[in-house]
Amino acid sequence: MAFEGLSERLQSALKKLRGKGKVNEADVKAVMREVRLALLEADVNFKVVKEFVSRVSERAVGQEVLTSLTPGQQVIKVVNEELTQLMGGTQAKLSLDSKPSVIMMVGLQGAGKTTTSGKLAHHLQKQHKRPFLVAGDVYRPAAIRQLEVLGESIEIPVFSLGDKEDPVKIAEQGVAQAKEEGHDVVIVDTAGRLHVDETMMDELKAIRERVQPDEVLLVVDAMTGQDAVNVAENFNREMNLTGVVLTKLDGDTRGGAALSVKSVTNCPVKFAGMGEKVDALEPFHPERMASRILGMGDVLTLIEKAQANVDQEKARELERKMRTQEFTFDDFLTQLEQVKNMGSLDELLGMMPGTGQMKGLKNMQVDEKQLGKVEAIVRSMTREEKQSPDIINASRRKRLAAGSGTTVQDVNRLIKQFMDMKKMMKQFSSMTKGKKKKGMGRFKFPFMQ
Repeated sequence: MAFEGLSERLQSALKKLRGKGKVNEADVKAVMREVRLALLEADVNFKVVKEFVSRVSERAVGQEVLTSLTPGQQVIKVVNEELTQLMGGTQAKLSLDSKPSVIMMVGLQGAGKTTTSGKLAHHLQKQHKRPFLVAGDVYRPAAIRQLEVLGESIEIPVFSLGDKEDPVKIAEQGVAQAKEEGHDVVIVDTAGRLHVDETMMDELKAIRERVQPDEVLLVVDAMTGQDAVNVAENFNREMNLTGVVLTKLDGDTRGGAALSVKSVTNCPVKFAGMGEKVDALEPFHPERMASRILGMGDVLTLIEKAQANVDQEKARELERKMRTQEFTFDDFLTQLEQVKNMGSLDELLGMMPGTGQMKGLKNMQVDEKQLGKVEAIVRSMTREEKQSPDIINASRRKRLAAGSGTTVQDVNRLIKQFMDMKKMMKQFSSMTKGKKKKGMGRFKFPFMQ
């Protein structure tokens, strides 16, 4: 999970201040020493760490904090604000005023440039744009075909002249065709190299000169840490970047690149790749990311994901069924699909405020494989069994286990948890009528360990 290591270390350090009636300068220094180590271990640029700690310390020992009624909370507020500023302060949006607007994607091989081009096209498509992809990477084997397959999967046209033509010509003709066909955004996928070299930069400069892009986005692998920041520095010097896209941020538990890029290059992070799926590209919100790192959650992103992926009519119907005890395994499958569309469960839990501090949730692991078992068992049920789980006797349970590739114990566990969930919903319903809550802590979802 993104920033997991850094998040744990920072929360652990700041916990010592939380709830303190009085905070003195020595307390702040001790905590900031731990914060400094946490950031350095997260592979944040050492100059950035030094400046960050200096700013936070200066503010944290000021009269505004030390004389406040909740000084511990005030220090945490300062850290949150400075983390937000470190990553850019506010969301940096794409500049899409031209018709068509041209976005030029640059970066080294292996960073995920071609995949990110497709993801960005899909993201803009959901914003009611008409994107057009241009396959300009003529050197990497199958790069053109990869973009064409991506384009087909999201129903976005891809322009190509094959791998024998000049990339500058491909980019120019691609933009011309997009304009002719009435597309409002053109995304040009360019060739990368294994490292920054003069030949690559000359070619990229020639493309930029010819197509005059509104955005020049550098795609870098977040998991390479400070190497990503160094690459961003080199590209920004030569190409005058307008933004950075960090890929594989979901797999980088340290997050040093995300925290360093803006300070070192003065170039904002505009998007973050949070998974392999075509819709796993998120606009980068510094304030939300800072809240996530400090365990305060990210409710706004959670709401946006729900609005984008959850059918509101189905959600209302499911809510009614749960209240009236009509919830079946068919409804459970529907709910499961909608949750899966929102992203990984680990990521969703990380967006919920306070989950890092709640007893039992901090060390709870969400087993995606277990979730697959659950789905396989439910899909092995007959229509009658899904509607009335009470009829699933011993022989039926053996059949379900064999049909889903699981064990009878897995089937037993799921049915018991499903029945417990129905009881819990009944208790929730009773609570709304003024009855006392009972036994709510015993239920555990079948994908939680």
